[in-house]
Amino acid sequence: MLFQWLAGFGDGVRFFWLCCLLCCSPVVTAKADLALAELKPPLRVVLEISPPHQTLQQGEVGGLTTILVRQLLTELQLAPAFEVYPWARAVKIAASTPNVLIYNIARTKEREAQFEWIGPIAGYRLGFVRLKQRTDIKINTLDDARAFNIAVQRGDFATEWLVQQQFRPGSQLQIQPDIEASWRMLLLGKADLLVDDPMAINSMLQKLGISATEVEFAWFIPELAQPTWLALNKNSAPGLLTALRNSYQHLSQQSQFQQGLQAAGVVPAGR
Repeated sequence: MLFQWLAGFGDGVRFFWLCCLLCCSPVVTAKADLALAELKPPLRVVLEISPPHQTLQQGEVGGLTTILVRQLLTELQLAPAFEVYPWARAVKIAASTPNVLIYNIARTKEREAQFEWIGPIAGYRLGFVRLKQRTDIKINTLDDARAFNIAVQRGDFATEWLVQQQFRPGSQLQIQPDIEASWRMLLLGKADLLVDDPMAINSMLQKLGISATEVEFAWFIPELAQPTWLALNKNSAPGLLTALRNSYQHLSQQSQFQQGLQAAGVVPAGR
């Protein structure tokens, strides 16, 4: 399969080929009753930077899931600006402002009523990461992690879940504005652990100029393995919601888009 072939390459090469495949795929414009280009307020897209799914290079937002979101919007002949914020702020904007899209957002019980859910756009298998030199840190259960300081992101569903498991913000949880700040806490020795996806580790290490031999994945958290979504503010124009869902449904039938979803970690239905 093409997905298996792509998996053998690094993030940069994989990203290039996905761009080529998706840009060359046939496009059938989804129809909607609303004049989408004349939306008021205009459509906006908010996100955080979290490689390899959402990247920022020379002022351009990219990444594995950004390719998919752009493909969906291109099918609707829409070209909104992609606005980068710390995650908690991005969620606040998307939850409070009509006609705002957000990705990659976990579909939690607390967020269910705040958004219209377009479709899964990535998949995460989160767990604890430590410096390899910290051989004193041994994690075999969630309770083992309670003895350590953990860098997490404000507004992230992993942070919210750990708080629900009685991890204490300010002592056990060192809350940061974004994933890069959490990584810097770990590398500076100000945190013992951080929460991330193994798929994302190499991209972040490359960005920070750190060798992969310096860190290792310590333990998966089973409850934090789930898809993340493209979502729309609940009070957005109904025609926009219909168009986005139709476009996602159409693209999800195309093999190139399916392969892009798989590369971003979305498990195909039925597996």
